[in-house]
Formats: sequence, C-alpha cells, structure tokens
Amino acid sequence: MRVGVIGGGQLARMMIPAAVNLGVELRVFAEDEGMAADLAAAVVGDYRDPDEVLQFAEGVDVITFDHEHVPQLVLRKLVEAGVAVRPGPDALLYAQDKLLMRQKLADLGLPVPVWARVENSFELGEFLAENGGTAVVKAARGGYDGKGVRVVRAAHEADDWFATLAEDANGGALLVEELVDFQRELAQSVARRPSGQILAWPVVESVQRDGVCAEVIAPAPGALGKVADVSSDIAYTIAEKLGVTGVLAVELFETTDERVLVNELAMRPHNSGHWGIEGSTTSQFEQHLRAVLDLPLGATGVREPWSVMINVFGGASGVPMIERYPLTLAEHPTVKVHNYGKEPRPGRKLGHVTATGADLDEVAYEARAMASKFEV
Repeated sequence: MRVGVIGGGQLARMMIPAAVNLGVELRVFAEDEGMAADLAAAVVGDYRDPDEVLQFAEGVDVITFDHEHVPQLVLRKLVEAGVAVRPGPDALLYAQDKLLMRQKLADLGLPVPVWARVENSFELGEFLAENGGTAVVKAARGGYDGKGVRVVRAAHEADDWFATLAEDANGGALLVEELVDFQRELAQSVARRPSGQILAWPVVESVQRDGVCAEVIAPAPGALGKVADVSSDIAYTIAEKLGVTGVLAVELFETTDERVLVNELAMRPHNSGHWGIEGSTTSQFEQHLRAVLDLPLGATGVREPWSVMINVFGGASGVPMIERYPLTLAEHPTVKVHNYGKEPRPGRKLGHVTATGADLDEVAYEARAMASKFEV
C-alpha cells in the first residue's frame, strides 16, 4: 500500500511514524527542499502543475493532502486519470472556499454565524449596520492561522481587499460574518472511510492566540452531554453529506447562550487533533491513513482522562528546540515532545508538546511549563 501526500509540512511529517507502524509506504510531494516531511519526500515540485502531480501519482495507490491548497484543476485531472484522491475535489471545494462552505452548511441546516457575501464597501456597510456595527471579514480562499481574517467596524477597513479583488480577472467577493459572542472555541474531529464507516474523537477545547491555535484540552472540560452530542452530530453530518474521506476537523464556537456554531472546516489532520498521538487509542495520523486506504478504523477513546497539547513557537533567541533538550527533558520527563525540524524564527510554529494524566491542573501545568522553556 502506497500513499502519496501532497504537501511537505508537519502534518505529512507526523504521518510517517503511523505509516511505518502500519507497513504503509508513504511518499511526499514537497514544495521545497528541507521541509518538515523531507524524511519521506519523494518529489520536490509545484503542486499547482498538473503534469508534475500526475507523474508523482503514478507511483502511489492513493493521493491525500497535508494542506487544502491544491487547485481544483489539478485535483480533477487526477480523478480523470483514474487516481484515487481522498478527500476528493467535490469535498475539498468546501474547505478551499469559505463562501461555498458557508452556503453549503446553511443549505444543510447546520448552525452557522449570520453571514453574507459582499463585493464592495457599500454591501459591507449594510451588513455592519444590520449586525451591531462590528463584523469579521474573511478572504474566501487561501486564509489560515489567522491570515485572511480581519475584524472591522467601518466599511472602508476592507477597501484594500476589495481593491485586490477588483484587479482579479475572475472577480470575487469576501465573506462577512457576525462577530460571535462565544465563551470558548471547540473542535470536533471525525474520520470517514470511502465505504462509509465514521468514528469521532471526543470534542476538544482550543485556545487561540493571534488567530493561531496555541493550546488544546482533550476532552473539552464540561462538554459531556448536549455539547458533545451536538458537536459530533454536526461533524458526522458534514462528513456524510460532503462525502469527506479521511480526517475532518470542524472548528466550532460555543456561544454564551449555549449554542454551537460551525466556524471552519479542515479536511485533513488538524492542529486540534495532535493530542491524540499520546492521548487517544488511535491518533488522527494513523486514522487518516486507515481511512484513505479504506481500512477499518481504529478506536477513538482516550488513554488517560486528560490530555493537554501546547504548540511551541519560535522565540527571540532563535535557538532550535533540540538545544533546549538537556533542560526541558530533564525537568518534564512525562511530557512528550514533537519537533517539526524547522529553522527557528520568532512566531514560527516549531513543534508541540503533550502531557496526559488524571489531574487536569497538573497535566496543563506540565505541558505549559515545558512549552514555555522552548520559547525563549
């Protein structure tokens, strides 16, 4: 069994141990030399070039992804050539275009923020006037980790984005949404096989800083019962109705009036699921490989009552994570480290750490303390 992964980032890197354990041959189509997944990089090339990607696909049984940026033209040429693409282009379309995603979720009757498609500042001004004077504007395509997202209180605050759209021969529009009054953010991950089996992990709480996931607590404290049931029902519905194959992560808002709203979708392993490498019976990386190969899925229960995952970002010193090991590994021997092998720079996501155990306060302390020592 040979799986080809387009994209050479840390998600592809974390599929490597799972592939080794399953006896699956993993090949990576990386964007550049020296990327996080270069241990399994078979090709370095342009994922926007159909010929290069088709040539890579000839050596594998199924194609999957480290990111959602592969153009629809390339995806559909793969399908036309008889390549198994999982998730397929019809599903990925809704992870690539936020406007299409919002419309599809609304059509399915799923709970989403109040939203609109806006093509100019006049339409944005109308939305602001009708929704409390503050809104969130998002680029329909290409945004991630807080990029392409802006809180606005006046229509002119998105003029530069409208000007960029006006220069595009294909035109376009922005997504504008109400500024949701939420008490916390949640994430619900599921995995689905082409033959239909779906399994969900526990819903988790995610903490964002500057638009980037910084911390994940699994399971989400106090989320048993209604919140957990609603979250899993939403993810199951999306996976089934959109025909997702592989891991699907649904980012959610839990509002102050006890509703659960869909924020974003990711059709691949996701930062909010990294805790499961140590904390779940089956990690999202093993499960993703099982799913795209249409193998029976693994159990998704927890190994310990609590898991806390903290992302590690580069600090001002520019010191690589590995140079901190003598201190960090000695002081926190129960915490597991995942180093993505990236050159450090301030604010860059370099890795993550995960602690597990029976006492949430103790687990959170250990994970946070170790992460902080890497970010000097």
